[in-house]
Amino acid sequence: MPAFGEPWFWWALASAGFAALTAVFAKIGVAGIASDLATAIRTMVVVAMAFLVAWLSGAFPPKAPINARTWAFLILSGLGTGASWLCYFRALQLGQASKVAPVDKLSLVLVALFSTLFLGESLTLANWAGVGLIVAGVLLLTMG
Repeated sequence: MPAFGEPWFWWALASAGFAALTAVFAKIGVAGIASDLATAIRTMVVVAMAFLVAWLSGAFPPKAPINARTWAFLILSGLGTGASWLCYFRALQLGQASKVAPVDKLSLVLVALFSTLFLGESLTLANWAGVGLIVAGVLLLTMG
């Protein structure tokens, strides 16, 4: 059953919408400059926005110290995000946004695999069928 009634679903849907706009805006933004510089500019905006939202929501500064494990995994996540963005902007510079974005969304497939391997999450047969359809969709979207 779809999760339309769950709050996380609407946040995730908003994320998808903003990600789609990001691809279009980024494709236009990388024209005429190095993709690495475009990524750096985008990152500065994201950092400023994240700190502003954290401050406005009362989460910054944190009420309790942040432990070393949390720091380590947030740093690893940040490194992964940075590497992803650098690769994504370079791909946008070299290819069509309508083909780059679907390949980038193969991250959905990798999250399904990694979450079962490393987080102990389980997917149903229907979930795995959905993963297979994502792969098929990416292949269809990038043909020709």
